[in-house]
Amino acid sequence: MNLINSFYKIIGIKVETREALMKKFLIVGLGNIGEKYTNTRHNIGFKIVDEVADEHKVVFETDTLGDVATFRFKGKTFVLLKPSTFMNLSGKAVKFWMQKEKITIDNLLVVTDDLNIDFGTLRIKAKGTDGGHNGLKDIQEKLGTSVYPRFRFGISGNFSKGRQVDYVLGEWTKEETSLLIERLPTSAKIITSFGTDGLANTMNAFNGK
Repeated sequence: MNLINSFYKIIGIKVETREALMKKFLIVGLGNIGEKYTNTRHNIGFKIVDEVADEHKVVFETDTLGDVATFRFKGKTFVLLKPSTFMNLSGKAVKFWMQKEKITIDNLLVVTDDLNIDFGTLRIKAKGTDGGHNGLKDIQEKLGTSVYPRFRFGISGNFSKGRQVDYVLGEWTKEETSLLIERLPTSAKIITSFGTDGLANTMNAFNGK
């Protein structure tokens, strides 16, 4: 038995349990709850995890601080979370479910909109600033770090001065909606690739696509 396994034996955690936890991933789609927010740009995180759930034929159930769905794929467990705390308090739900499911920060992936990249551009990063995004800001504050994987979906910054809130809380245009149909399956593949192929390989395969 190697040194790491010996350590886990000493503190009472079975090696099998540790290995199982390393194969579990928390995927958090950011958004706001409520019918009026369903088709808004700020809710792309919800839309992407909904796409993943549909592809893997699982249904979200309301639970503590969010709606949750779980599935297994290629030997890995994926816990999908749509926080019910509203965007600005997303960190509370993220921290709760990380602790409940014993998810390491390396196995957390936050899916969010990004005003700073072109519409439909997909970008995965290992860390970063909140970029003025209140959901990411709260997650950083609650976790005490900005070093966690995130998947940013570009919504562009096509709005006039002082209209940012109206823009992100506005609904997709007809053109954007038609293009989303093409981007959502690729976005779902990013989620499963993160768990099965790892962060670095996923970044190499999908960034900028």
